[in-house]
Amino acid sequence: MNALPTDARPWKPNVTVAALIERDGKFLLVEEETANGVRLNQPAGHIDAGESLVAACAREALEETAWHFQPKTLVGIYQWPKPHSDTTYLRFAFAGELGRHEPERKLDAGILRALWMTPAEIAASQEHHRSPLILQCVEDWLAGRRWPLDLISHYD
Repeated sequence: MNALPTDARPWKPNVTVAALIERDGKFLLVEEETANGVRLNQPAGHIDAGESLVAACAREALEETAWHFQPKTLVGIYQWPKPHSDTTYLRFAFAGELGRHEPERKLDAGILRALWMTPAEIAASQEHHRSPLILQCVEDWLAGRRWPLDLISHYD
């Protein structure tokens, strides 16, 4: 049996959620500051301790876009090892209902703005995407991929 060195931690993926919000043929994205410059992403982020995936997705969408969002379906689960890094993301992407907008709401630190883009505009801007998951999630949504939320069980 191989023992881990005392300073080694077990590898764990970074669990994230993302909101696919479509309205009138356009998707709601965010422009955000990253270590690699300004990038586009779906409203997305990490789950807080004790928070369900669905609740985290609704919270992240509100914090990053000032739009209320209620996840209704799971579009997909994506595992992406970030190139040239030890980081792997495990993303749960949700689609759902867009609620009211709070235009006066301050957006999360690092978020420059929320913007609506067509699938063609998203595809044409890939060099500015935070990851390849942005376009893949949109393509999966457009392909009709939808899974019921009861696929996910959250135990308090």
